[in-house]
Amino acid sequence: MLKSGFSKGLFSALIGLLFVVSPAFAKGRYSHYVLGDLSAATPAPVSGGLLLMGGGDRNHESMRWFFGKAGRGHIVILRASLGPEIGKEFYNELGGITSAETFVFKDRAAAADPKILASLKRADGIFIAGGDQSRYVRYWKGTEVEDILNAHVAAGKPLAGTSAGLAMLGEQLYSAAVGSIKSDEALADPFGAENTIEGDFLNLALLKGIVTDTHFKERNRLGRLFAFLAKAQAGRAADLPPMLGLGVDESAALAVEPDGTGRIYATAPDGGAWLVDGTALRGLSPTGPLEAPRIRVVGIGAGSVVHLPSGEVENPVFTRAYAAHGGKISEVPLWSLAIHGGAGVMDRNALSPEKDAAYRAGLNAALQAGGEVLGKGGTALDAVAAAVRVLEDNPLFNAGRGAVFTAEGRNELDSSIMDGRTLKAGAVAGVTRTRHPVDLARAVMEHTPHVMLAGPGADRFSVEQGLEQVDPSWFRTDQRWKQYEAWKARQQAAVDPTHLFGTVGAVALDAAGNLAAATSTGGMVGKRWGRVGDSPIIGAGTYARNGQCAVSATGSGEYFIRESAARQVCDRVAWRGESLSEAAKATIAAIGAIGGEGGLIAMGADGRPAFGLNDLGMYRGRLAAGGAPETAIFADEALMD
Repeated sequence: MLKSGFSKGLFSALIGLLFVVSPAFAKGRYSHYVLGDLSAATPAPVSGGLLLMGGGDRNHESMRWFFGKAGRGHIVILRASLGPEIGKEFYNELGGITSAETFVFKDRAAAADPKILASLKRADGIFIAGGDQSRYVRYWKGTEVEDILNAHVAAGKPLAGTSAGLAMLGEQLYSAAVGSIKSDEALADPFGAENTIEGDFLNLALLKGIVTDTHFKERNRLGRLFAFLAKAQAGRAADLPPMLGLGVDESAALAVEPDGTGRIYATAPDGGAWLVDGTALRGLSPTGPLEAPRIRVVGIGAGSVVHLPSGEVENPVFTRAYAAHGGKISEVPLWSLAIHGGAGVMDRNALSPEKDAAYRAGLNAALQAGGEVLGKGGTALDAVAAAVRVLEDNPLFNAGRGAVFTAEGRNELDSSIMDGRTLKAGAVAGVTRTRHPVDLARAVMEHTPHVMLAGPGADRFSVEQGLEQVDPSWFRTDQRWKQYEAWKARQQAAVDPTHLFGTVGAVALDAAGNLAAATSTGGMVGKRWGRVGDSPIIGAGTYARNGQCAVSATGSGEYFIRESAARQVCDRVAWRGESLSEAAKATIAAIGAIGGEGGLIAMGADGRPAFGLNDLGMYRGRLAAGGAPETAIFADEALMD
């Protein structure tokens, strides 16, 4: 019996209104809506393609691209919530198609309904709407709907997805089975149960090896896409390439041709897509927050062309690197370089303004040389060699020209270089005629099975390699000769205290994430008996290992050798979990504890340098992508670490 205030006539009117609003009767398993003539012929040829939409207002130009791919024929819209709204938009507002047929799934059983399956098989284009991708996975995975979607694309017909409809198209997908996860939650526990990554669903060739996400910059989803990739690649075969992440902004749609070339349609000037290289997100610890020092991200804009599934991007909007640490992400330099020119007891009163300016100019010249290499996409190995060559030619520094003299009044030069990517290294000691000893060290690394050559043999090898030879007088400067004469007379006070340890070195990280280090020196004034310090000793004066750090040291070499200083810094980072700055300072403290002095420079895998010293100063500098060169001499001068 109806409550008071209602009449049977009013009740009947309400029921009638319900059926006016809903053009098709809800059958329990699905709702069905049709606009247009399902029996009409498709007006134009049908061709393949994918339209990947970020979930905001639909870009009309991109939809017309999709309709054109579908021959302006029959579009089937799949949903798991709401009703006929998208069909009305397509047919009535955008127009130009023969029909818009919508199915709203209510349960998994609908995926076996003959009517739905028949419509999907004859569809010219299929559009998967937004909503909740967990429903799509529950309703369709392992059903004929999944098979038909795969067959539809394989047959050269277009498929579009927006929001949740895009989120489930990749080889691996985030199913949101326990609710939508936010970036900070995913970064805090990337391998946890709430990060619901699934596979064995759709198999679209153009999205092979790709994980997708939507509403990207608007909902700050870069962090969670990192976490998606980390979990998606857990257990991935080592011989398979790294997976890619593809995030699309709400204001963008990525239209992908059958050959894999994709272009952006945007409803806002900054709308685009983000491509994440999953290389740094493989083999991570399955416990704790996401830890990855360098994740490469490329921006795809309206003027870009992306090639899927390879991920190559022509004319990217940006190329960035991000670090994930402690549940947070931050942008880090795309490339970075740090140098040193030796350490000493440096008092501002002991260094004239003219000499201060000359040292800083020399450091800047080395930074510019190495930075030019890195800025053009060159390798870290080439960059450190370029920077050190400049310092070897500068008579202010104790390396190459301007090297100190041995007890016999000769210049004997040491150098080393190491490639963090391959762990290959080369070194020379006691060479006398090679203009750039760092180049000779590199030749040892690249053209012999050895790590170190010394003395006359190294000199002969240099000639055989065709490296530039100079008369030994090239290395001589009046200042160094006066220091030598003072040493002979035991006038030790005449030795320049502001450049007591005159080694030079460079460490770098390139845009590919590779680390390298190089060191060069003339050694100690008055050295004898073929003395060799730490500079050419791999692990003591020089070390580099991708994913950890690169180090070049300067100081009392015997103590750096005893502490394995350069390698120690990287081991502290890798095994003790120390920050690079902590590791650099702790290593220098360990050297000081046994009586040594000096300093070191280190480059982290995230492109952040660190400087450690226990003297009153060290000639040093840094340069990163997009930044200006910075130099420092005195201990109280800060460089960003």
